[in-house]
Amino acid sequence: MRVQASLADNDEVEDFAGGVPPAPAADLAVPLILEVDSAAHGERLDKLLARHFSEFSRSRLQQWIESGAVRVDGEVRRPRDAVQMGNRIEVQPQAAPESQAFAAEDVPLEVVYEDATLVVVDKPAGLVVHPAAGNWSGTVLNGLLHRYPAAAALPRAGIVHRLDKETSGLMVVARTLTAQTDLVRQLQARTVKRTYIALVWGRTYDEGTIDAPIGRDPHERTRMAIVHTSSGKPSRTHFRTLATVPLGRSFVSMVRCQLETGRTHQIRVHFESIGHPLVGDPVYFRATQRGQRPAVRVTLPVPFERQALHAFKLGLVHPVTGKTVSWTAQPPEDLQALIDALDFSAGEADAEEEDWDEDWEDGPEIIWGDGDDDDD
Repeated sequence: MRVQASLADNDEVEDFAGGVPPAPAADLAVPLILEVDSAAHGERLDKLLARHFSEFSRSRLQQWIESGAVRVDGEVRRPRDAVQMGNRIEVQPQAAPESQAFAAEDVPLEVVYEDATLVVVDKPAGLVVHPAAGNWSGTVLNGLLHRYPAAAALPRAGIVHRLDKETSGLMVVARTLTAQTDLVRQLQARTVKRTYIALVWGRTYDEGTIDAPIGRDPHERTRMAIVHTSSGKPSRTHFRTLATVPLGRSFVSMVRCQLETGRTHQIRVHFESIGHPLVGDPVYFRATQRGQRPAVRVTLPVPFERQALHAFKLGLVHPVTGKTVSWTAQPPEDLQALIDALDFSAGEADAEEEDWDEDWEDGPEIIWGDGDDDDD
C-alpha cells in the first residue's frame, strides 16, 4: 500500500514523503551469525558489523548494539568495543521504528461523532496526529487503523488536516475515499469552519484579521515565521477578543480565532507577529513584544506546560447528506483550570455565540502584513 493523495494546498495536509514506510522484512526473525577471523581481530564491533552487513546503516547497527540485539559470545557489548579472533557474534535484526508508522495500535480516541462517512475526534494535548520522526507510533493515525481497519485502504487513514501535538480539540477524518476527496475540496475552498480558543499575552484589539504570509523560518528551521518572499504562503486568521484580565504587570486575553487558511502553527505564528504570543508556547514566545517594552514573565496561577490553544468548534458540509453540520468541544481540564484560575468570568463574551462564524468579514478589520488572498 502506498499513501499518495492530492490533498489541499495547505500545510495541515501535506503528503508523507515517499509514502508508507516499508513493512518489516519476513527474515527479521532469523539471527545473523558472524565468526571473527584473524583479519578482524581488534576491530571495533560497530565497524565490523557495518562492513559485513552493508544492507543495514551503521547508525542502525549501533542502535541494535546499544539495545542488546547484538551479542558477542552471548554478552552485550558497546559499539566501540574491540572484537577478538574466535568471537561468535549474533545479530538479531530489529524492525525500524518507522516500520510501525502504519500499524494498528490501541490508542484511545475520544470520538465525538461517527457515521459511515466521517469521524470527528476530540484530540487531547500530547497526542501526535500522524507518524513522523520521533513519533513513529502511538499516534491518532495508529488509533484510527485499530478502530477502523478499513482505513488502511485510505491515504493517511482518512486524515485530511491535523493539529499540533500540544494543541487539543476537534479534527475530522474521512472513512471513505469519496468523503476524503470531498473534505479536501472543502479545505481548498476554505469553507470548513475551524474555530479555536486561545489565551494570549497582552491586551489585544477587540477584533481583527491577521493577514501575513507564513513559511519556514530561514534562521531556525524548526520554527515557522512571517516570510515576505516567494516561500511564504498567504495566511489569514480572524479573531475576536472575548475578555482580558490583568495578571501581575501584564495582561492575558482570551481570543476566539477562525482560520481562513490552515498553515503549520498559523495561530501561534500570527499572534507572535503582532506582539501577543500564546500563553505557555515554548517555541513562539519572545522576550520582546513588537512595539512594546520587553514582555514581563509572569507566573501563571496554575501550572500550564503547553500552548493555550484548543480547537473549539468544527463546521463543514457533510459529504453525503449535503447538510451543514458542526460540533463543539469544551476545553480540556488543564486549559479549563487555567481559564478558571485567571477568572475571565467578569465581562466574558460567550465563546459559543452562533453568529460570529458568518459575520467576521463584515466587522471592522485590522490587518497586518501584506498577505495575498489569491492562493490555491
